[in-house]
Amino acid sequence: MSAPPSSADAPGRNRWRSLAWLIPAAILAAAVIVLLAIGFRSTAAGGDFIRTYPGASELPAGAPVGIPAWLGWQHYLNALFLVLIVRTGLQVRADARGSHAWTGRARRGGKPPHRMTLELWTHLAVDTLWIANGVIYVVVLFATGQWVRIVPTSWDIVPNAVSAALQYASLDWPTKNGWVNYNALQLLSYFAVVFLAAPLAIVTGIRLSSYWPAKWRRARWYPLGLARALHYPTMLFFVAFVIVHVTLVLTTGALRNLNHIYASQDTQSWVGFGIFAASTVLLVLAWFAARPVLTKPVAQLFGEVVKTPPRRQRPPRG
Repeated sequence: MSAPPSSADAPGRNRWRSLAWLIPAAILAAAVIVLLAIGFRSTAAGGDFIRTYPGASELPAGAPVGIPAWLGWQHYLNALFLVLIVRTGLQVRADARGSHAWTGRARRGGKPPHRMTLELWTHLAVDTLWIANGVIYVVVLFATGQWVRIVPTSWDIVPNAVSAALQYASLDWPTKNGWVNYNALQLLSYFAVVFLAAPLAIVTGIRLSSYWPAKWRRARWYPLGLARALHYPTMLFFVAFVIVHVTLVLTTGALRNLNHIYASQDTQSWVGFGIFAASTVLLVLAWFAARPVLTKPVAQLFGEVVKTPPRRQRPPRG
């Protein structure tokens, strides 16, 4: 006979059951939005609005055309580091004690070395690589003029973004040519990811880490609770963005889109898809590779790693 379900499992099941109503509610809301968008587009005012604002702002004169190879490499490295950041971040949230403890080498001036779990050390190490990659990306972005493709340069970006959202919502998606110019909604999304969400993730992560200066720990101008309240939702934003981004890439001309970013060419060949498929396999392997058996040897290059002793079992009540 199977054992009866424990009472500890009940809260989890009840929580999911209480949220089950969100699924039909989301479907109903999506259907209403689609019908409203289609209805508005069928009116004279809606048609005039989309003709006036087709969904994309014109780029400044001399804007670069095409996606260079360096941008493709940056794109992939950014995806790799984000996958590892999410993976290690979830590990940190799942077990605050961690499987191993990492202690840094002795610091100058007699200051005590940093101590943290191996999972947190891995998370911070990947964060550092992600930040370094981001700095290189932003520097080269402005040096090559590619910044005009993801930074708003005129106020008509707002009505064009509304127009693009309306076209997406009505299921008659805007004509796109990402090789030349992103639509306004894409542009604002990329701008938000690069210049708003990424810096927010960095500044909140630094505040939560042990590297935050001790003399500022009780600073009222940046309380720990605020950083904690913003850091995890920022990660969820990145996850949501990736899901929507990949979905649109694959449903709006997959071969051409994948060639743009992975093969740096504006063609319908399968080259970009092949590179994308291989890189996706590497991302999956990286997800499963972020385990102590592989991260421990790397962490030992920068400090001492010891296994965390098991928790003491509480004696049964009786």
